[in-house]
Amino acid sequence: MSASAETQTKTKVTALPGDGIGPEVMDATIKILSAAEAPIEWEFAEAGAKAFERGVVTGVPRETLDSIATNKLALKSPLETPIGYGGKSANVTMRKFFELYANIRPVRELPGIATPFSGRGIDMVIVRENVEDVYAGIEHMETTGVAQCLKLMTAPGCERIIRAAYGLALAEERKTVTVAHKANIMKLTEGMMKRMGEKVAREFPGIRANQIIIDNCAHQLVIKPEAFDVIVTSNMNGDIISDLAAGLVGGLGIAPSSNLGDNAAIFEAVHGSAPDIAGKDMANPTALLSASVMLLRHIGAFEVAEKVEQALFVTLAEGRNLTGDLAPRGHGVGTKAFTDQVIANLGRQSAMRSRTYKKLELAAWPKLTAHAEPTDRELVGIDIFLETDMGAEQLGKTLEELSKYSPFKLTGISNRGVSVYPPTGGETFLVDHFAARFMLDTPFSLNNTTTTGQPEISYLVQRIGSKFTWMHIEKLQRFDGKDGFERPQGEG
Repeated sequence: MSASAETQTKTKVTALPGDGIGPEVMDATIKILSAAEAPIEWEFAEAGAKAFERGVVTGVPRETLDSIATNKLALKSPLETPIGYGGKSANVTMRKFFELYANIRPVRELPGIATPFSGRGIDMVIVRENVEDVYAGIEHMETTGVAQCLKLMTAPGCERIIRAAYGLALAEERKTVTVAHKANIMKLTEGMMKRMGEKVAREFPGIRANQIIIDNCAHQLVIKPEAFDVIVTSNMNGDIISDLAAGLVGGLGIAPSSNLGDNAAIFEAVHGSAPDIAGKDMANPTALLSASVMLLRHIGAFEVAEKVEQALFVTLAEGRNLTGDLAPRGHGVGTKAFTDQVIANLGRQSAMRSRTYKKLELAAWPKLTAHAEPTDRELVGIDIFLETDMGAEQLGKTLEELSKYSPFKLTGISNRGVSVYPPTGGETFLVDHFAARFMLDTPFSLNNTTTTGQPEISYLVQRIGSKFTWMHIEKLQRFDGKDGFERPQGEG
């Protein structure tokens, strides 16, 4: 062991061996890191199938959460959620518990792995917001045949993930950050990501800022993937395009990932637990090993990280002793033989160089309830969502009568986001879930605390509730002169 390695303080990391092939790829990874003299001390903990089966409903025992909270670092193999145990995955549990808001997915063409895109020089990173959006999991059955999922995006959530993307660009000396969004359709939620991207970009004049619609992003990833550097996007968009991008360079079996928050970081293989080959010495540890390289860089062990990465690159490039998923059919070796080959190549340099890395600095967010009070707030109307099998015109006439003595006037009714009353002449298939929009002739200023609009809202809801089942109400507000709501397709 070198003198520097002997004197370097070791960092304690929680190791989660996981399920299926998880323990095998974890053993292989730890063996390689040990041979490379990585400054890590491992603390093993349980999560996944075994925890579910012994009654831990989240799949993550308290002692495991405590271990990660203390060490602030974890390396995780694939975890299962067995059928019949638990409702949430253990992965989601840890992501939400530690507010791991930034998912970092590097996508790089690797030597010796042939794909239709080989030779294109693909080298990008997908930065995915990891805790908001529709993945907040807020869903309701509005009627027996209409389900609702709330897409929640926040200004702090958008800002911190975009700042993470720019921080990563600086740490890896990348030139371009592209914000991928769907603001052309979802102008408030996805539009927030777009607007925040424009705002934050002004603080980083040395980095080129791009914007792209997410479906065009998916298209361009297949047409010219080498054109991308850093892509930052919302949760569901990022989930989709990060898997797409991994497919360009060989698939999820070689894809690493990190999940970063203010107080913890979890590094993982993206692939599943592959129970069909578990215990057969067939698993490929490349993804988890690559995740461990990300972990090493996160703790500042850049030399060891490059040493391990270069040994992996040499092994893949030379094509000797590769696992069956990488080798020509019938020429694959086992996990242990592949591991030994990587260890034998420690200290060698591949023709593919490692990137230059510096420590990724993410500013911690203050521990408070984020709130931004507008200078001026007005109540301009309400949407009432109700259930009925009436036709649109009959419903409109009925609601106009019910609201006759209210300051709120019916201006329109929509069904699945399409205006159906007053009649537009279009053809819309109706379901039993209508949104009735009532507007005030004179908006109520909500800066004056004596005027809340609550009595007027309650009166109208009581009137409508006497005849219809209603599900929820949305206030239509205007903040500093800007409408805080969208209009249904075809309104006006």
